Amino acid sequence: MEDIFFQSSCDSPVKIKTNAVNLFYGGFQALKDITFDIFDRKITAIIGPSGCGKSSLLRLFNRMNDLVPGVCVQGTVLLDGISVYDKGADATELRKKVGMVFQKPNVFPMSIYDNIVIGPKSHGVKKKGELAEILEKSLSQAALWDEVKDSLKKPGLSLSPGQQQRLCIARALAIMPDVILMDESCSALDPESTMKIEDLMLELVKKYTILIVTHSMEQAARISDMSAFMMIGSDRVGTLVEYAPTTEMFSNPKDPRTENYITGRFG
Repeated sequence: MEDIFFQSSCDSPVKIKTNAVNLFYGGFQALKDITFDIFDRKITAIIGPSGCGKSSLLRLFNRMNDLVPGVCVQGTVLLDGISVYDKGADATELRKKVGMVFQKPNVFPMSIYDNIVIGPKSHGVKKKGELAEILEKSLSQAALWDEVKDSLKKPGLSLSPGQQQRLCIARALAIMPDVILMDESCSALDPESTMKIEDLMLELVKKYTILIVTHSMEQAARISDMSAFMMIGSDRVGTLVEYAPTTEMFSNPKDPRTENYITGRFG
């Protein structure tokens, strides 16, 4: 068995706990024996070379992998101490608690206003006044309100790519989640837009638990509190190699594979 370097010291309570998680897509195993804790109101970066299972791991936490035919999850995933994969667990309710922002902005082909209120409406919010409050709060939290407040009826797709990604973040916030998952959410953006998203994450983490998948070591070093380094193991399955506070991992990695990746020697 390959060694796993695991240091989970943190000053926050555990928000998500995984224990011995294995993920299969039919006969293909994507993840093996994933065990680590994700801390409340911290930014956790999942890093590693392409194909090591970073996005598959991220999607465990809101059961987006359920949408893949033949998926099978073994082990335990707990959110606030409650099993995410119990037979009686409601995936829709889970996704209300765990919002997601994808690699490319997936703005709906509707107005800015409708992009935001579609989530709250689907969860039973009908009053216009309440929807208006959610709209302004979500767009303000995403640092977009001042830019779009006078053009809420315009198509969301008319915004710039950076604005579209912030609109997607606002849409995730509109359902009042506890956790925000961000899968390479800056990779398609220019440096200025990336900086705005990073500044936004540093503000949002005061209220939310944030998990990001990123190929950018600079981004992980700039904004994350904890880092989980993954790679493909000797059996060609995605594994967790090292997990530690970001400053410690980047300054003193315990596994030579982590050091090689961080310093750009492979991956």
